[in-house]
Amino acid sequence: MRPHKPAEVSPSLQNRPGWPEQVLRDAPVLLAYLDLDERFRFANETHRSWLGIDPEQLLGRRLVEVIGHRNHQRAGPALTTAYAGQLASYEGELYNGSERRYAHGNFQPDFDDDGRVCGIFTALVDITERRNLELQLHESEQRFFSAFQHAAIGMALTSPDGRLLRVNTAVCQMLGYAEQELLRKDIVQLSHPEDIAEDEAMMAQLLAGTRDSYQLEKRNFHKDGHVVHIQLSVSLVREATGAPLYFVSQVQDISQRKAFEEALHRERELAEVTLRSIGDAVITTDPHICITSLNPIAEAMTGWSSAEARGRPIEEIFQLFDAEDGRSVANPLRAAIEQNAIVDLAGKTMLRHRHGFDTPVEDSSAPIHDHAGNVIGGVLVFHDVSENRSLALKMIHLTQHDTLTGLPNRSQLPGHVERAIATASRRQQRAALLYIDLDNFKRINELIGPAAGDQVLRSFVSQLQRGLSGDELLIRYGGDEFVVVLPHVDSAGEVARLCQTLINHGEQTRVAGLPGESLHLSIGVSIFPDDASNADELLQHAETAILAAKVQGQHGYRFFTPSMDERARAHRRLETGLRQALSRNELKLHYQPKVDAHSKRIVGAEALLRWQVNERDYSRPDEFIPVAEDTGLILPIGTWVLRQACRQARMWQQAGQPIPISVNVSPLQFQHAEFYSWLDDVLEESGLDASLLELELTERMVMSGGEATTRLLQRIRQRGVRLSLDDFGTGYCSLSYLKHFPIDALKIDRMFVRDITTDHDTATITSAIIAMARSLNKDVIAEGVETHEQGSFLRHAGCSQLQGYLYGVPMPAAELQKLLARPAQEP
Repeated sequence: MRPHKPAEVSPSLQNRPGWPEQVLRDAPVLLAYLDLDERFRFANETHRSWLGIDPEQLLGRRLVEVIGHRNHQRAGPALTTAYAGQLASYEGELYNGSERRYAHGNFQPDFDDDGRVCGIFTALVDITERRNLELQLHESEQRFFSAFQHAAIGMALTSPDGRLLRVNTAVCQMLGYAEQELLRKDIVQLSHPEDIAEDEAMMAQLLAGTRDSYQLEKRNFHKDGHVVHIQLSVSLVREATGAPLYFVSQVQDISQRKAFEEALHRERELAEVTLRSIGDAVITTDPHICITSLNPIAEAMTGWSSAEARGRPIEEIFQLFDAEDGRSVANPLRAAIEQNAIVDLAGKTMLRHRHGFDTPVEDSSAPIHDHAGNVIGGVLVFHDVSENRSLALKMIHLTQHDTLTGLPNRSQLPGHVERAIATASRRQQRAALLYIDLDNFKRINELIGPAAGDQVLRSFVSQLQRGLSGDELLIRYGGDEFVVVLPHVDSAGEVARLCQTLINHGEQTRVAGLPGESLHLSIGVSIFPDDASNADELLQHAETAILAAKVQGQHGYRFFTPSMDERARAHRRLETGLRQALSRNELKLHYQPKVDAHSKRIVGAEALLRWQVNERDYSRPDEFIPVAEDTGLILPIGTWVLRQACRQARMWQQAGQPIPISVNVSPLQFQHAEFYSWLDDVLEESGLDASLLELELTERMVMSGGEATTRLLQRIRQRGVRLSLDDFGTGYCSLSYLKHFPIDALKIDRMFVRDITTDHDTATITSAIIAMARSLNKDVIAEGVETHEQGSFLRHAGCSQLQGYLYGVPMPAAELQKLLARPAQEP
């Protein structure tokens, strides 16, 4: 053993460059030098503050005497390594008396000039506080990841580039994956393609710092392929520098909730369709008995639209009076809600229409309850018990359905498409419209005749219906044209498969009398919202697509593409042409004669607009009038028509051939504040006797215009101008209401005239309309008469005038003047 010198520093330590004595003494580390006997040869001043020992008293003492056997045993392996000539370190527990500390020590061997170990340098750092912080952090992380792993809702950590870093048990069970399987996926692989863009946009906003978190409903795919609806809550964890570390996502399975919402929505849709379709009038209210809705029949019977009535007290809309003494009758719905029971009207009760006329009604009222049985509103169901009710309902059905196939007709298409679009929009799904046209039906119809052709169409419809198994709606749009509305579409591939199914089914239709002949059809497809944002565009684009299908060859289907949109360009060309039509004198009037039903003498004429431009003759106003109405051009065009017709009628009057001229009036014209002034100016300017002018109005214009319309009609009638209802029977118009309006004549729509000799119901209803109109002293004019059988039926039923191709096509004024000069003769 080497004798020690109590205050002497090792020569190696003294002579070592870079170890100034002050640095050694004051360093915040326990620095010491041990000789080969593990005796202290140097100890810095830090020993005094850390261990409470004077460094001078350590010199010459053995290490084990100073730190104790327990500490020496813990650091022993590192000391042995250092005395063997290798750098060693130790990190662990050391005890300062009874106090447990945590330290990190480095032991470096010291070599003499011969390269033998002559001692070791020791440096110990007290890391107790750091160790405690590490333990606390570890415990916090353990608590977090335990909570993460065992959370009742799904949890996931995701890298900024979309890779899954960690997932818990709940999200694995939700999507059907084992943990390691799921960690090999990324967000894009798990997400429904239609939901990726919104999710990525939200994540980008988090990364940019423009939002702190976001919530999103989206669809993920289960391992077995089915869709899982989830509620996603996402926040971003950043480093201290602000750099993004990972996203924390909370994932809740809301598939069951979505299924309930879907079921509830279907119930509401069914209720809405039912309310719109039933023959009874229905009014619903809130608990305060203020209106919340009216179905179409209720609108017609009260004179109020649902939008106008909403929020008003029930007594303002549904006014009841005793049929015998005229006293006001208490509304039964108030009693129903107060008594929480069903209450019926007692006695004979009249409902007062907004325009002042009364209708006998029966009614039943009941409260509406929530799931807990609380009254949350009321419902009032009533119907017209007059003799006209049955007739009116049959008229509604006939005008809404095709008499040949029983399918809804084209008048029902806009409403169904709008509802399909609204449903798809709420569900964030697609809807589609298929436009179907029979390619070769015209030729087949000519070969086998109309009656057999009708049977072929019925069989064809049956075949199409076999291919429609869900909630698709089939509508007859025209002669050999049909439309299918698809309210729920998952993909274009699904639509394509349905198109091929319909083509296959349609071709199975057999044509009697033509062995081997089958039907061929073309289909045009338009999808919401990909191709169109509203019902009109959806139909237009489907029509455009079917034209493309026919161009490429019949017997197939085509999806709409923007490059096909020639229809839109044609619309713009029509609009541009119409704006110049008046100044270029391209418009002209033709006149179709009306004849006395018995004498066949011409007793009037209807002015019909024609447009000839660029060598094309638009002989059907429905080819360009809708464009004129859309653009407002109908106002100057309508005024021109009225002026020209009055001038021509005045010329015939002066020539001794006075006949009344009827002119169709557009709703836009009629509703204009200056319409009466325009009419009066035209009559004054032309000098025409007002009794020789008849204005043809639609039922909707007369029935839905309110008191202002009634006053305008009375002014026009007082001026001497005759008024007629055009296309009568195509809307909800009770004949008993007509006595309250100054209408001179009814024109029975060609829809009824077409089928009177082939359909018993149509014939019965038409006869009833004529008889009841005559009882109200209204003239009855039938339009669209094309056969002798139709003319004979209408004459015997009581029609006063007949109009149609059987008696004369629309013709220039000069040709009609020649006919006026001839004696009456059979057509």
